[in-house]
Amino acid sequence: MKMLSRYSSQDLLYIAVLSAMGFAIKPIVTPLVHLISAPLMIPGGSLAGGFYMMWLALAVAIVNKPGAAFLVGLVQAIVMISLGFFGSHGAVSLISYTLPGISAELAAFLFRKKDSVEAQTAICTSANVTGAFIVTLLIMRLAFIPMMISLIAAAVSGITGGIISYLLLKKLKKYRII
Repeated sequence: MKMLSRYSSQDLLYIAVLSAMGFAIKPIVTPLVHLISAPLMIPGGSLAGGFYMMWLALAVAIVNKPGAAFLVGLVQAIVMISLGFFGSHGAVSLISYTLPGISAELAAFLFRKKDSVEAQTAICTSANVTGAFIVTLLIMRLAFIPMMISLIAAAVSGITGGIISYLLLKKLKKYRII
């Protein structure tokens, strides 16, 4: 609990809402992305991951305290496991949800302004590539070339998700929501 004491109630509320948004968007985005990824034989999660990970990037910029992205990933993992939505990942979900949060935190340390388009893109991309790497290595066990294709798709998706999170952040600030 000592770790959570540095966060205000508002910070924790943002973390909870962003975790829920990341969790809620999956059933919407996944089928749409599979229409593209299945014929190309690219793992759908790599291509859709930028839309999942943009919530981590938003948490970094909105909460602006170390550990926010990690907490978003941890809350998502705990909710998913407790609700029984393991999918094909099983207990590895705990790792595949929290490590992208750690990766997002490490990328965030490189930027002073975490709400810039460069920061949001780097944070989202690093989180998505990390998540894709974990899934392709531990679950799918892809060979080198297919893994590289999956990671390139994850990077492109991460860049897209980072740009969307930046635009969303701009709108939230414009309307004084944050």
